[in-house]
Amino acid sequence: MSEVSTKPYLIRAIHEWCVDNGYTPYLAVSVNSQTLVPPEHVKAGEIVLNVSPLASNKLEMGNEWIQFQARFSGRVQDIMVPVAQVSAIYARENGHGMAFDVPKPMANPELEPVQGAQENTALKPVVDKSDSPDEKTPKKPASGKKSHLTRVK
Repeated sequence: MSEVSTKPYLIRAIHEWCVDNGYTPYLAVSVNSQTLVPPEHVKAGEIVLNVSPLASNKLEMGNEWIQFQARFSGRVQDIMVPVAQVSAIYARENGHGMAFDVPKPMANPELEPVQGAQENTALKPVVDKSDSPDEKTPKKPASGKKSHLTRVK
């Protein structure tokens, strides 16, 4: 029998800690072809989702998938996130939480919809241009602010 990752348990624990302390739990997700989220809200291959009880409906945090319903631009949408694609969970108010190593966001514009997804909710292509050698993006100076997130491999 293979051992189950600690990642989904840690995500659930940080989520519970946030809710118990009155904080707003946010999930940072690296979007791939298996991630069902509104593509218009994906930036550089990533999306941040509010998973507080007030912002989400029917939240299920399993060992393989996190699923819920949320409103985007006034429309209720089904969200499905593979646990493997969660890069962090943290409290919006103070940044305390935990970060995880995840595969880099896909740069392939040929994303396929999640199996079983309705055609009108299929993922649109997401292109990550951050690694483009032609594009010169200025580096942000270090703010001196220490991160409260702990990276877990």
